[in-house]
Amino acid sequence: MEYDLIVENLEVSVDCKKILKGISLKIKKGETVVLMGPNGSGKSTLAYTIMGHPKYKIDSGKIIYKEKDISKIKPNERAKLGIFLSFQYPSEISGVTLSNFLRTAYTAVKAIRLSFTDFRKLLKEQMKLLKLDDTFADRSLNEGFSGGEKKKAEILQLALLEPSLALLDETDSGLDIDALKIVSDGVNTVKASHKQMSVLLITHYQRILNYIHPNKVYVMLHGKIVMEGGNELVKELEAKGYDWIREKVEHKVRLKLI
Repeated sequence: MEYDLIVENLEVSVDCKKILKGISLKIKKGETVVLMGPNGSGKSTLAYTIMGHPKYKIDSGKIIYKEKDISKIKPNERAKLGIFLSFQYPSEISGVTLSNFLRTAYTAVKAIRLSFTDFRKLLKEQMKLLKLDDTFADRSLNEGFSGGEKKKAEILQLALLEPSLALLDETDSGLDIDALKIVSDGVNTVKASHKQMSVLLITHYQRILNYIHPNKVYVMLHGKIVMEGGNELVKELEAKGYDWIREKVEHKVRLKLI
């Protein structure tokens, strides 16, 4: 069985504080896997660690990407290998246009240098997908963008870079109903045109899963994966909330102590 990503017993600290406490998960090639959990459970920490952010220190465990241990590889090298991270809070960069930023990223990651005209044509095609006006291409990156526009710009980057593993960190946060559908449709369209692309979608809401349907669902709590399942688990969480998970975990702990 071919896996794009295997995380083995991963323990991670930030500023000497343990955040991830033995995380293990697997994503098959072409799968969409959802990681759910309440705020502060460690979901974003896992995404940043997979991407190689230097702030997140791996204390033990491994990150295996396409049968290669990438635990010590720099973030830019991971990007060249085909890993992409969509940020929950995209940064603003004054004076750098969206077009120039994306062209630089495209050249660095794909090692293909398109002419200005050819890249502009490609960019406009992908912008139509996300219903972004052409004028956004010449605006400073995310400066003055609404929350929805920032997330659309992140998915635009996903569409251009065509990674083999996409880490989407709370892509649904801050989106109204219309923007959520556009962003979700964008993810689905990119995924449909690149069937081998694997996706790890991080969220604590069920609503984006009305549009993006996962193959597997993991639930995190206090830095650990405490449950896994399919779409039925999402529906159960929507009906019962995370307190239901907390109660189940606490019940198991009590039984072990007896």
